[in-house]
Amino acid sequence: MGLLVISKEDIASFIARLVTEYEVVAPVARENKFAFAPITDPAQVRLDYTTTILPPKKAFLPPEETLFAFKLNGAFTTQPIFDERPRVLLGAHTCDLHAIKLLDAVFETGFADEHYRKRRAHTLIVSLECLAPCDEHSFCKSMETLTARDGYDLHLTDVGDAYTVDVGTEQGKQLLARFANAGDATRLDLDHLNKKLAAKWSNFAYRLDFNANDLPAVMALSYKNPLWEELGKKCLACGQCNLVCPTCYCFNVKDDTGFDHKTGERKRVWDSCQLDEFARVATGENFRKTRAQRQRHRFFRKGKYIPEMHGALGCVGCGRCARACLVDISPVQVFNALHQTRGL
Repeated sequence: MGLLVISKEDIASFIARLVTEYEVVAPVARENKFAFAPITDPAQVRLDYTTTILPPKKAFLPPEETLFAFKLNGAFTTQPIFDERPRVLLGAHTCDLHAIKLLDAVFETGFADEHYRKRRAHTLIVSLECLAPCDEHSFCKSMETLTARDGYDLHLTDVGDAYTVDVGTEQGKQLLARFANAGDATRLDLDHLNKKLAAKWSNFAYRLDFNANDLPAVMALSYKNPLWEELGKKCLACGQCNLVCPTCYCFNVKDDTGFDHKTGERKRVWDSCQLDEFARVATGENFRKTRAQRQRHRFFRKGKYIPEMHGALGCVGCGRCARACLVDISPVQVFNALHQTRGL
């Protein structure tokens, strides 16, 4: 829709104006790490961050949320509870943009999830181009998430003393008009942008030994691969890989009741397919009893089941799971090993 430019000094003013009318969720420092959190001051924002502990999906699918309140007072009544606060998600990397796009497809498929949908509809995304790898765990180039063509309202690229701003939607255009001092990009700005984008590709390595688009076919040949037993022996079944993943969306539902047993709330909380009780049913049967089975399920979800359902890989190469894993289970190593031993 157009390319604009905003100085880094004016970015601070832009954010300061935004927080007067929006809840702004942005990357902030947490000692030597970073996290997405609501901010009140532009000085809190770290657009130079590497990656965050948890993905920005928590802005749309919180770790715990109340779905509705209920009351038993003669008749049983329920009152849905929705979060419709206007929100700006600032500084999301392109790998996370791809993850959000996948979540949009998931929660719009079949019975649309109104809680997710309302949060999403009331959130504007100002994303950020990555110009260098986050760390040794990221493999976004291999997963084709190193850049994004859509999924944002505004997209920023650092070109030195300013940011170029790619306007993705009409809402983004209006946001700039109301809150930012942005001008049209000049030929010099375009030259700086093109040089930055051309130079970035050599900064990132292809870490998969094969084309990621072939991953579903590789997985199809790997159901009985002995690698799953090896991973099962290593895995601690802690579930951290699921909790930090930007595309994991499984949840559990619980009821919290008052002391009078007449009022309460139904809540959903993040869940993990790596936990022993995840696939256990009321009869006591467990459809994935072993850690090896649960590891296989996790990787089949990312590499085969989700692509078949939604047309996009379930892994965006952010590296958060490898970063969080206490026993160094890495999707890059797993996918490459499966490719090398496919058919076993």
